[in-house]
Amino acid sequence: MNQNYIAALSKIILAAASTTAIAFPVSGAFAAESFSTAGDETVENIQLQRLLLADNDDEDEKKAGVMLPETVKAAVFKDISEQTKVEYSALRLLKAEKTTWVNGCLGLKGNCSKGLVPGYIAVVASDSQMWVYRTDKSGKIAKLDEESTQTYSAMMVKRQTVMSQVSRRDMQVQRRSRVLSANSSSTQARATNVAARSTQVNASSQVKIKSKSGIAIAILQPAGNLSEVITRVSVKTKGGKKGFYKERFLGDYKYKIKQKQKAKFVKGLKTGDRMVVRLYDMQKRFIGYSEFEYLSANTVVNLILPSNPAQNQVVRTVYGIDSDFDGNIDANSNTYSYFTEVRNQRVSFLSSSSNINVSEFQMQGISTASSVYSASFSSGEYSLANSSMDIFSSDSAAALKAAPGSIVKITEVSQQNNSFDVTQQMMAYRDVGVSRNIQVAFSDVSRNHWAKDFIAELAALEIIEGFPDGTFRPDEQVNRAQFAAMINQAFEKVKVRKAIKFSDVSNRYWASNAITKAYEMGFLTVEDSKFKPKKALSRLEVLLAFARGLNYNVSGSTETILTAYTDATMIRSDVRSAIAALTQRGVVVNYPNVSTLNAEKVATRAEVSALLYKALVSTGEVADISSQYAVGQTQEAAELEQIAEMEENDNVNVSRTKKPKQNCNQGIGNGAEGCDPGNSRPHGGSNDEGGRTPGGKR
Repeated sequence: MNQNYIAALSKIILAAASTTAIAFPVSGAFAAESFSTAGDETVENIQLQRLLLADNDDEDEKKAGVMLPETVKAAVFKDISEQTKVEYSALRLLKAEKTTWVNGCLGLKGNCSKGLVPGYIAVVASDSQMWVYRTDKSGKIAKLDEESTQTYSAMMVKRQTVMSQVSRRDMQVQRRSRVLSANSSSTQARATNVAARSTQVNASSQVKIKSKSGIAIAILQPAGNLSEVITRVSVKTKGGKKGFYKERFLGDYKYKIKQKQKAKFVKGLKTGDRMVVRLYDMQKRFIGYSEFEYLSANTVVNLILPSNPAQNQVVRTVYGIDSDFDGNIDANSNTYSYFTEVRNQRVSFLSSSSNINVSEFQMQGISTASSVYSASFSSGEYSLANSSMDIFSSDSAAALKAAPGSIVKITEVSQQNNSFDVTQQMMAYRDVGVSRNIQVAFSDVSRNHWAKDFIAELAALEIIEGFPDGTFRPDEQVNRAQFAAMINQAFEKVKVRKAIKFSDVSNRYWASNAITKAYEMGFLTVEDSKFKPKKALSRLEVLLAFARGLNYNVSGSTETILTAYTDATMIRSDVRSAIAALTQRGVVVNYPNVSTLNAEKVATRAEVSALLYKALVSTGEVADISSQYAVGQTQEAAELEQIAEMEENDNVNVSRTKKPKQNCNQGIGNGAEGCDPGNSRPHGGSNDEGGRTPGGKR
């Protein structure tokens, strides 16, 4: 095995242990077992140390339930639910232990009596969070131990991450060891040792690695002798009432049909998004078209070809939910099955199979039904059943219209290379993979501009736009109306409050609808029924809008998290926890000094773009974009990068359509209701600052 890898891994595990040792000093025989003695040596610290280092299994949970009185458990669960809005039913008790606290503050900071207080220490978890609580004997006093909560959560995440990485690495080493064993008996001995260690790691880590939900596409041909096929994959992202954003290219992928290969597309997909597949043979002749949607869970798709697809350009599409990730459509779920036929550069979604030789498309284990469409495909404005459309439109992306391999390299699907991140693929082919009428490069945003990728990707996603002169004006300020329109484009969330009538926003104002929606979703607030649409926003106001709208709350010590900023003392007391919550989730981007928040500085278009993109990343909607100005790369992330780099060095394969807007200058504040008129003819008879600096300044 790679010795450098083992050495680095040892340091990571030691770092995890050291973090806990520093936070929870121990003494006596227990300290002699694992850690050096440090700080005050108290009984509660020893008990806490033992409690936090214990494994969490079902037996422990049963013991904890017996140990902790129901009244105490109820008090802890009630406090967590009130503070974090996590449902009571979603909480479970992991650990509990009797203890005696040194004072009325349960050993936490405060001016309390010196008397001893008998009580409990309890560890509670939801699906994604953990909490450490200290209580008295009755449960009338239940306090969150923030420091222990933060440290325990970090330790457990680190432990699981490292162990899962070790487990995966060991399985890879086992495979290589088996190959070498044919030539050397000593190699066989090493392989046996590695296998034993891998078994131990798997048993101790208790980490369940579940396949990522997405769309798995298989190309099948029951009859005929086609050995390989090229699939050109693209995606139409669902945009709520706006329909779908313009089609974006994901890549060209070569399948070996006889090997029944599958390519899986993960991340960046939400229910209702549509994926498009154009098929080519190895002579790069167009042989078929299919379109289907991402369902509410992991989706498996079978594209079935006829015996002679070059002459008979018909494709059968069969897809459904595969919740157990076994590669098959769940027996208790709906199966959608239909035929598409291409003639003269138009594709038809057939209403029946009466003119199709169905026998060519039948396969064991796959439904024999045909012409079964999902609700969104069979009815509504965007239905496709019994309709036809052009395969290519005049504004299709260059990569969609070119011959396979002429613009981008064809990717071979294999056992080791069969999972693709949708958002990463979109970004990789952004310059050639977006509609020709979408501008992603701007004359005043240089190739090395610090926010170039954030701006370009938001433009490609049709969330922001530049100005008619080809500029983006990254250093101009952003007003509240522009920001509201931007939010309306980026987020699709339920309403959390009723709309109100703003005294300073007329129904004819260009951003009226966007302002109303941003308010209803909880992002923006008002005073005295005035929205102040032309008021410039500070960085703090932008950040607080995301914290409110996304309902982010801090987990752990606010003050510890805010040490990331050299100007932390300048952050107001009433917003500190919100900034900490955003920092935890990687939303904050500071330019030019990553450690300076500059909360009261007026936000520029570039800054708002970066912050908005990172907010989208935090919700899982888009892939992350690395930046030296993004705050809070965790030590765990750095360690994972180190492991990934080692694996790479060791040659281990780790493997929207909107109507065109006219007479408008949208700038950063475009929205479904219109645009930012700027210096062009106003939309709806209103006017706005548009390309000018907010506040009337040029």
